[in-house]
Amino acid sequence: MKLLRSAALIGLGRRAFIEARKPQNQAKIKQATAKMRNRRTQKVR
Repeated sequence: MKLLRSAALIGLGRRAFIEARKPQNQAKIKQATAKMRNRRTQKVR
């Protein structure tokens, strides 16, 4: 059972890595991280 779970997690991680390499997804990731940083800095102030 653990072997199947590990294989599934590796497959999902690989898929996420491949998707993250695409330029349009990189732009979305950068926007999301910038948004999170802005929220975090606003909470601190």
